[in-house]
Amino acid sequence: DCHSTNIRKGFEVESTSFKTTWSEISAGCESCHGPGSAHVAWSRAPARAASGAADERKGLTVALRERAGVGWAIDPVSGNARRSRPRDSAHEIEACAACHSRRSHFAEDWRAGNAFLDHYLPALLAPGLYYADGQQHDEVFTWGSFLQSRMHQAGVTCSDCHDPHTQKLRAEGDAVCAQCHQTSKYESRQHHFHEPASEGARCVNCHMPATSYMVVDPRRDHGFRVPRPDLSKSTASPNACTGCHTDRSAQWAADSIAKAHGPGRRQEAHFGQALHAGRTGAEGAAQALRTLADDTAAAPIVRASAIELLARYPGRSTDGVLRRALAGSDPLLRIAAVQASASLPPQALPELLTPLLSDPRRAVRLEATRALINAGAPLDARAPRVMQAAVAEFETVQRGNLERPESWMTLANLHMQRGAPEQAEQALRSALRIDAQFVPAYVNLADLYRATQRDAQSEAVLREGLAQAPAAAALHEALGLARVRQGRKREALPALAMAVKSDPQQARHAYVYALALDDAGRRREAIAVLDDAASRTGQRDVLLALAQLRGASGDKPGAAAALRRLAAINPDDPVLVSPAAPRH
Repeated sequence: DCHSTNIRKGFEVESTSFKTTWSEISAGCESCHGPGSAHVAWSRAPARAASGAADERKGLTVALRERAGVGWAIDPVSGNARRSRPRDSAHEIEACAACHSRRSHFAEDWRAGNAFLDHYLPALLAPGLYYADGQQHDEVFTWGSFLQSRMHQAGVTCSDCHDPHTQKLRAEGDAVCAQCHQTSKYESRQHHFHEPASEGARCVNCHMPATSYMVVDPRRDHGFRVPRPDLSKSTASPNACTGCHTDRSAQWAADSIAKAHGPGRRQEAHFGQALHAGRTGAEGAAQALRTLADDTAAAPIVRASAIELLARYPGRSTDGVLRRALAGSDPLLRIAAVQASASLPPQALPELLTPLLSDPRRAVRLEATRALINAGAPLDARAPRVMQAAVAEFETVQRGNLERPESWMTLANLHMQRGAPEQAEQALRSALRIDAQFVPAYVNLADLYRATQRDAQSEAVLREGLAQAPAAAALHEALGLARVRQGRKREALPALAMAVKSDPQQARHAYVYALALDDAGRRREAIAVLDDAASRTGQRDVLLALAQLRGASGDKPGAAAALRRLAAINPDDPVLVSPAAPRH
């Protein structure tokens, strides 16, 4: 849909084939401006010509006029420009986001003027996609980077720099930046510390470093960030300086900037420090994330990313952040809070999430519906009318995307909630017919067989999955747990060990393996597994299990040390506040 106009995929379930239609195999005029027939009628309307009446939309579905009548005046003191009036709409940015964002596409009838979140669910600043400081890691197509930027906050829109019709910049080289930034200040050695006209002096090489994807596609980071090599160590993020000076260290770059700028250089806190702490379970992670989530000066996509991570850090303070975000005005925050709501008390979810079933943005409604379904909300005639309507919309969206195994798996979950395991089984088998290496479907299918007293089939389907994806840690773990439930605990251990080996960065696998080792009377080995996992992450379950097993083995100081570490990460943890509370 990013490279064609008016595409309809036309997937046929029975034949698992497509009868796709389109208007153009290119991004034509209608991709950005909507159907052209009304525009043609507008251009030919004699009444318009006779009356001289102006129609700013010219018959199109939306007027992309964020730049119309706007000027940018450069302040001689700061050297930066200020918009003549605030940007009060985002039609153009949302039109661009439909293609220039990392997102899932849940409804294919989008056209210019529609809300982006009525058709797409964008990725937040997640590990693997973005570094902790927000720099692009995988191919994220610029939108998520741009939303973080001061340019976006200042009112810049895509076409301030890009001409969408020629697909070229509005000026050559640094001149595009000089539209808003005073050349006498920024094209000086005092600013960039490189030889004039050298590669190091170019604005984009410091503020928009490029990463090549698929070997041939260089993409410049649109976060327009100030190079901060001093953050590379604390956030595990790259920096523009050593991206060019590949033989030098981040510390060398940080020292060079400190020397060049002197003691008055900018050293303000950066959101990347909070996100990195949240990703790794570092000391102070929970409070840093909560502070960032509530920081109205931060970009919404950054705040939403902090909220998403807060699901790992339960407690009353986190509950307060999630409740504020669920009731907030920004849809990205609402989406993130819904996705993190599994950490809230289950009995609170209906009251908190039901209002979002009528949210003006479809992406929010769908995520709220998903969360309530996962929480066991009734889906039959007992359900409130608003829930019935939300589930109907949710199911329609899944059925519109049956070329994807995820949609079949979601339908299987719906069938299970409705007490229809046969239909759930058929849906999961359909997911595997679409993609024989879709690991979650094997795991869910095995769980379905277990729930319907078919343990032998449960193990068989996991072996079927391992034949397709032998390195899938989730399958090894599921196989081990299946054997535990069958009372074959000794046979379970090799499978659980293989899960840890296949994905050592996933703390859950170490946690499950350690508990199985302890149950087998191998407590010393269990503690060693947990110690190894804790050396890489401060994940909550790992630390709690470590405290429990050390305490049970008589190592009271070791148990206290594990709990102190948890307290340093999240002093609001329910287990610390109320030791009698459930551990997980």
